[in-house]
Amino acid sequence: MRKAIVSAALLLASTALVTGCDKLGQAGGGKAEVKNTAYPEQVFWGDTHLHTSNSVDAFGFGNRLDPEAALRFARGEEVESTTGVKAKLARPLDFLVISDHAENIGATKALYEAPRIMIKDPTALRWYDMMHEGPEGSMKAVGEMLAARAGGTFPPALNDPVRGKERMRKLWDSHLDTVEDYNEPGKFTAFMGFEYTLMQTGNNLHRNVIFRDGKDRVGKIMPWDPEGTLWPDDLWTKMETYEKETGGKVLAIPHNGNLSNGLMWMMTEPNGGPITAEYARRRALHEPIAEITQIKGDSEAHPFMSPNDEFAGYGTSGWDQANLLGNIKTKQSDLPGSYAREALKRGLLIEQRTGVNPYKFGVIGSTDSHTSLSTPEENNFFGKHAGVEPSPKRATAGFVPGVNSGRMNWQSLASGYAAVWATSNTREAIFDAMMRREVYATTGPRMTVRMFGGWDFKADDLKGDWVKAGYARGVPMGGELKAGSGKPAFLISALKDPQDGNLDRVQVIKGWVDVAGQAHEKVFDVVWSDMDKRVAAGGKVPAVGDTVDVTTATYQNTIGAPSLATVWTDPEFDPKQRAFYYVRVLQIPTPTWMTYDMVKYKLTLPPEIPLKHQERAYTSAIWYNPA
Repeated sequence: MRKAIVSAALLLASTALVTGCDKLGQAGGGKAEVKNTAYPEQVFWGDTHLHTSNSVDAFGFGNRLDPEAALRFARGEEVESTTGVKAKLARPLDFLVISDHAENIGATKALYEAPRIMIKDPTALRWYDMMHEGPEGSMKAVGEMLAARAGGTFPPALNDPVRGKERMRKLWDSHLDTVEDYNEPGKFTAFMGFEYTLMQTGNNLHRNVIFRDGKDRVGKIMPWDPEGTLWPDDLWTKMETYEKETGGKVLAIPHNGNLSNGLMWMMTEPNGGPITAEYARRRALHEPIAEITQIKGDSEAHPFMSPNDEFAGYGTSGWDQANLLGNIKTKQSDLPGSYAREALKRGLLIEQRTGVNPYKFGVIGSTDSHTSLSTPEENNFFGKHAGVEPSPKRATAGFVPGVNSGRMNWQSLASGYAAVWATSNTREAIFDAMMRREVYATTGPRMTVRMFGGWDFKADDLKGDWVKAGYARGVPMGGELKAGSGKPAFLISALKDPQDGNLDRVQVIKGWVDVAGQAHEKVFDVVWSDMDKRVAAGGKVPAVGDTVDVTTATYQNTIGAPSLATVWTDPEFDPKQRAFYYVRVLQIPTPTWMTYDMVKYKLTLPPEIPLKHQERAYTSAIWYNPA
């Protein structure tokens, strides 16, 4: 039943499908209509989490690039970074969401540019002076601002140093006009959105809010400020009101959960009681996907919950010690509520009790860059903020050997991207794909990954139009597999990024709940390169090898495979047990961004700093429920 096909032609078959004739009316007026294909033929690449100089912290960190520069960069144009470095993507993105912080949007810039004599609030005046001292003072000022936001002591005067409400309205309207101007259906999608920066005393419960609509609807609101709220319920209410009053559509994407100290995916409601069916239904409706990899680490899985997974813990170093602001240490008991795999298992447990799964979410990656530059490539990484753009010192900035300190250094990941299987490159089609969870995450490389679940898939299906068969006889990633006959089978295919490393292996991660109400997980290696030579022993596949030369920051694609595909059937399937299945694709070892820096700047780096890693992709799950 298992068959490896190491040929790029297999993936190219997915693009030979007959297109449909549906036409999408586009917001923004006067732009060309785009035909939708009958079903998704193409994966579109984007970033749903990018900050510009309009974000309070990004401007304070030194960013001087506005939303237009961010959009130009994402579309493939060369721009000059805040520190004067020429920056350009090797390949343009297909879509972008600028997610500037809703609260006090543009306030730092307004404070910085205001006449000093007009600033009466002593706290605001101190921050003004600190920002004008230079980068170090500006960074310190931003730290105080974030702490004030988290503690509810942000000075009201900062909202209106110079007619603040009018300024914010004008800025928001200008931002929406810019996004509309750069939205080009069929070529590049610019979404309207913002970040709802919900944070309890430093615990990260942020959401990115994304609209399907254009300015005609989104312009009726101002970005929603979570001031005074502790939980996401208020956001959901605002989303419901928006949809009712405008006829539009909106979704929210929870951030990487790793810095929430267990609050992102809890087993209880905010009141401490068990999650009810209504609460579960409301969360699942408004938050269909979650971000699981970005600059601030990776939250797919942690070795504490997954000790038998040799690849768990990617990008967790330093990020599993404390919350976002670093003011509350993370306990081991907090970890399960902060990682996506455990959340998926918790969802099954809650569904078993209530009939509704609040954590039936798809997964994406995005950058959370505060530089206006979406750069998750290791050899083109511009860091979290302007203070750590390319330089000889950024890998070790604030780092003390043996101590988890200064996490905006080598502990930052050059991650990640959102991959969306959609019927066209338009707001409507990409948004709808997110709602149905037909999305996946990568740590940066643009691997093409597909997964279908069904009851009658066979190895021979891979010889024909397997994508058409997948949609006709099964469900894609993000789907729900209804009860059927026999054991579920999965069509799985992965194609390497043509500009990155070969593939090591493809794994299926299964989670399930037994009749006793206990959640379990297991990792299956289902197809890997050189299967005739790398024979699994004791259930373990040998390592793929390593061609990385850290002295030159290079590697060779002489190991691994350009593509891997298989039809895999769950050998341990129990039709009475709720379960989920998702795919993880691993590349061969390649250099980290720190290695590229080491070679470029002729550095000697501490031994704690990893010089190679195995980048990866994670698909959204397919869920199975008993009849």
